[in-house]
This record gives sequence, C-alpha cells and structure tokens, in this order.
Amino acid sequence: MIDSTDNASGNKLRVHGMSMYFDDLLVLDDISLEMKKSDFVSLLGPSGCGKSTLLNLVAGLLTPTSGTIYRDETVVVGPGPDRSMVFQDDAVFPWYTVVQNVEYGLRVRGMEKTERRVKAQSYIDLVGLTGREDAFPFQLSGGMRKRVDVARALAAEPDVLLMDEPFASLDAMTKTRLQTEFLQIWEDTQTTVLFVTHDVEEALFLSERVFVMSTDPGRLAFELDVPFPHPRNQELRTSTEFQERRAELIGALQRSGAEL
Repeated sequence: MIDSTDNASGNKLRVHGMSMYFDDLLVLDDISLEMKKSDFVSLLGPSGCGKSTLLNLVAGLLTPTSGTIYRDETVVVGPGPDRSMVFQDDAVFPWYTVVQNVEYGLRVRGMEKTERRVKAQSYIDLVGLTGREDAFPFQLSGGMRKRVDVARALAAEPDVLLMDEPFASLDAMTKTRLQTEFLQIWEDTQTTVLFVTHDVEEALFLSERVFVMSTDPGRLAFELDVPFPHPRNQELRTSTEFQERRAELIGALQRSGAEL
C-alpha cells in the first residue's frame, strides 16, 4: 500500500527508510530522501560509500533489503521507462549511428519511424550534435559520445534522469565544458536529476541540493542547499561564496570519513 503522504507532498521521487545488504555486509543504512519535480540533487562521496548502489536501487536494477522507493505514487519494483540512466562508461551502441542510438528507446517503445526521427533530431540538436546524425561512435570524441548518451536518455522523456559519474572519464577541459552544457540542458528541460559524483566542484556547480554520504555503511551524513541562482557560468567557480560552500562540503566529507 502506498503512503498517501507521498502524493500530498508532490514528490517526484521518494526514498523511505532504505537499507541494503550484500550478503552480511551493510552497504546502505536507513536512507531517506525526497525530490520534487525539476530538482537537481547530487550524491557526493568517496568511492565505496554506496552512491552507485543507491542509484541502481532507484533505477530498479537492485532490490533494497528494507525500505521503499516511490516514483510519484508508484512503488519502484524494477526498471521502467520513467527512469533513464547515464553511466560513467560509454553506453552507446557501436554498430548504430548517432541518430539510431538516440532513437533506440523510442523504437523499443514502438514509436512510428517518422515521429521518432523528429523527436531524436530535437534531442540531437539540444546536445549540440547537429550534423553528426549519421556518424558512428568510433568517429566521435569521448565528449561527443557522452552527448549521445545524454540525448538518448532525454529522448525517452523520463520522469527522473539518473546519472552515475557521467563525466568522470573525460579530460578536465571537456568535463568542464560538458558540465556547463548539461546545466543549460537541465535549465531548458527541467528534468528531475539524481546525479552521483565524487567531485566537490561538480556537485556544487550543477546541483540545487547536495547530499554528502558517509562510508561503512553508506548514510546521508550532510545536506547542503545550493544558493546560486540560474543561469550559472564558469565565473561562479571563482567567487567567494562558491569557495565557501566548497569548503563546507569538504569539511562534511572529512567528518564523514572520506580520505581527500
């Protein structure tokens, strides 16, 4: 039975009292968080704190040992088209062109060819790959392949977009550029985003809220409401307030047991 308070609160995503064991190892302990429509929330913490496990639970790829995950009024019991995932590693199909990759989820859902081509093109344009529609992944840079991943996830028009360190494998300049571009996409689409990272500046630059996770077991140890208005640009990173919030997050990570 679904708790009626979820519907009343208007949450797009709610994780309630969730814990996760792998065999006898407690990985996540009593996790609760709420996200409303258009929220951008980051989970920040060191490797091994359970960030990706939490994301996989929300995606329905894992089943929690205890607790419940709600998407709107619906209990999450497995994967679904209401949640799209962008992984750290490239998830593009190497045998498909850019447009075929972006169309993939729409084709699986049975969307007619002309309609899905129009929709796919709109997201290709959105991520800045206009003119690359017929290119294969081996013809693209790492940053371009990541744009294909994002376009394919957004084309499914999910209620919640789940992102697992999507820019971590990119060089610093490409990573910074894609962070700015993705933030603009989020501002345009207002998709609800749950974002996993171990990068303090990335979490602070992108998010509306940041949760710092502790380790052994993973818990939500600290929450920061990010005060910066939109649109955001690279100059924000050098501002005094940004550096103060950065120091606050680093302090929270140190208190949670992270090795920096």
